[in-house]
Amino acid sequence: MFLHIDCNSYFASCEVATRPELSGKPVVVANDNEAGGGVILALTAEAKALGLKRGIPLFKVRNLLRLNNVVVCPADHKKYRRISHQIMEIVQRQEIVLDFVQYSVDEFFGTLPIDEPDEVRHYVQKVMDTITTTTGIPVSCGCSQTYTLAKVATYYAKHYPGYHGICVLTPDKRYKALTMLGIADVWGIGRKNQQKLIDRGIVTAQQLADCDEKTIESLFSVTGLRTWRELRGIPSIDLQRPTSQRSIMHSRTFAYMTDKKEELEQWVRTFATACAAELRKQKSVCHTVTVFLSTNRHRDDLNQYRNSGTMKFTSYTADTPAIIKASLAALAQIYREGFLYKQAGVILSDIGAERGMQLDLFTEPTDQRHRRLMQVTDKLNNKFGDNTVNFGNKSKKTSNGCDPNLKSMQQDEATQEWKYRKKPD
Repeated sequence: MFLHIDCNSYFASCEVATRPELSGKPVVVANDNEAGGGVILALTAEAKALGLKRGIPLFKVRNLLRLNNVVVCPADHKKYRRISHQIMEIVQRQEIVLDFVQYSVDEFFGTLPIDEPDEVRHYVQKVMDTITTTTGIPVSCGCSQTYTLAKVATYYAKHYPGYHGICVLTPDKRYKALTMLGIADVWGIGRKNQQKLIDRGIVTAQQLADCDEKTIESLFSVTGLRTWRELRGIPSIDLQRPTSQRSIMHSRTFAYMTDKKEELEQWVRTFATACAAELRKQKSVCHTVTVFLSTNRHRDDLNQYRNSGTMKFTSYTADTPAIIKASLAALAQIYREGFLYKQAGVILSDIGAERGMQLDLFTEPTDQRHRRLMQVTDKLNNKFGDNTVNFGNKSKKTSNGCDPNLKSMQQDEATQEWKYRKKPD
């Protein structure tokens, strides 16, 4: 039996779990920007009861938030990743779920070596209770014959209170469940394909499952074919063998524009560190690192500039200090004074497998002490949260990911912008 675990209103649940004083209050999590705007990313049930929804710009509901004392929390993605790692470890320690993998920051998949529905529910309840009592994060769980059907089961577990957070979708209930499920709620069917199916009169998951294989092959790639098979109860997706990424990127659109090179260097260090950790996680090495910078393209009144710089290593590497050093060198190449920067990022490319990589004739193999250091660093960061151990001079950030001197930076920005405005023609 395949198991899917989905955290409910994850970002908002994390804020409530780490700040008990917010329990029972309307809470929304939103991204932030320099104009004090942003959109709602997640919200508690109390906030939903006020008519608030995901994706609503904050400026449109500012009065509603104020009149109802809604707590607005800036998104703290480091916190959310840390709690996600905790959930992974909690479930793995129970040794109930097999082949347990993290699909996204708030979703997990696994298998159970049993098929009897009542027994499945019993063990899933144990897993769910342990997650909730240990982390404070409420979850919904779905079980069925395939990963896709398990996601369908979770949909019903979340939307129908009678399931009490657990839905075991057996073959005899599959037809009714898929008939009631809209095509937009099928895992693996993107917006473009949704419209393609709707134009053909296929509006439910069961109608998709009823199609013949030739029709599916004419409409979709192999991914769509796998989804179709999974809806018919044929396991066709292997989450245990993720393909290695050909490039790895970490970037950020800043909440507040900055012209300070030191701040950009701190961000580049953070991005380079995250890229290197991800590279090692998939047991890969890279040969090229690229750094890019960009001003705010939506601000026509400001001077505009965007550029990227690339550095190549003499041999393939996954060493964090080496990647940071190359990233900072690339930043130095492209940084220009006289601009307010809104976005920056680091990209690793020319990626190959760690084993069997041919070394440069004149380059010694990576020092074993560096390899051990990276292994220990990754282990500690995975256990205690990102950046528990880091490299170089990283300044502390506030909960919204900004510099600790955010207040003064906001004040400075208002007085700085005039320096960077375009001169009239």
